[in-house]
Amino acid sequence: MNRPRRLVVLRHGETDSNARGIWQGQLDHELSERGHAQARAAAQALVALQPSRVVASDLLRAQVTGRDVAQACGVPITLDERLREIHAGDWQGLTGAEVRERYPEDAERLLSGEDFVRGGHGESVADVAERSRAAVSEVVASMAPGECVVLATHGVTGRTLVVDLVGLDQQQAWLALGGLRNCHWALLEEGRAGWRVVEWNVGAPPDATAAESVIA
Repeated sequence: MNRPRRLVVLRHGETDSNARGIWQGQLDHELSERGHAQARAAAQALVALQPSRVVASDLLRAQVTGRDVAQACGVPITLDERLREIHAGDWQGLTGAEVRERYPEDAERLLSGEDFVRGGHGESVADVAERSRAAVSEVVASMAPGECVVLATHGVTGRTLVVDLVGLDQQQAWLALGGLRNCHWALLEEGRAGWRVVEWNVGAPPDATAAESVIA
């Protein structure tokens, strides 16, 4: 029997800003030394899934992570800016504590799962879903039976596009699903009724990333 088509939604490795609890959004930060090690470990683990290609956000932290996967698997990589992280407006560059101090009402809205434009002039989750859906729809339309594709992206964007693909409510998912840790992934398979999540927040063994930031 043919294997189902599969998508691996992979969050990038750790950056220094992740380690410091900073909202990066679309600030273009490189991986830390630890992040590079995480990316190499994830790449080796993903070889077993036999991906045929990698599609990555063009932001450096996701791009480098995706390239490590592509190199380990011996497959091509393409970049797509639609897989970028949520734009967090004036929150970008601030720590989570600073956001809570300067924007207390928005911080409460965030905890409740309410969707709104981040940082005054950034994006909402609905905005991220719209742009990432366009990118993933193109990938899915080009996939052959049994093909596996890795999408190297970011924390908020990764969770948003997974939830969108399986048809869940974004607010419920925001409250119920833990964020993807650095260099952890979700594995989706296509069934008769559409896509379904078969693995969530999987990391390369041994799992040394449990304490990592889930801030964008």
